[in-house]
Amino acid sequence: MTKHKETGIKGELIAQNFLQKKGYQILYTNWRNGQKEIDIITTINTLLVFVEVKTRANYNYGYPEEAVTPKKQTFLKAAAEAFLLENPKYEEVRFDIISILLEKDTVKEIKHIEDAFF
Repeated sequence: MTKHKETGIKGELIAQNFLQKKGYQILYTNWRNGQKEIDIITTINTLLVFVEVKTRANYNYGYPEEAVTPKKQTFLKAAAEAFLLENPKYEEVRFDIISILLEKDTVKEIKHIEDAFF
């Protein structure tokens, strides 16, 4: 497995733990619809939240959350729409980003950007 992939997997686990400590209930991780994937699908109260996790080992390529480009947002929205067609009980949804900076496998910074895009 590549270092990049390992960093991403670590970040997703960190994000799951972070969300659970904040009271979110994890429904799915790495939910797929065709080629589209949502890193974490979670709920808090009656709100359904689609979470994109971005993890970096440094700022050489900018802040992690900057990688959630408009094109990536379009893919996430399409995947979310597919999820909602299969799970129509949810009425209120939100898209969040969790941005993580790791330094030698230690969390140096974690940001939870709620309602990051629509």
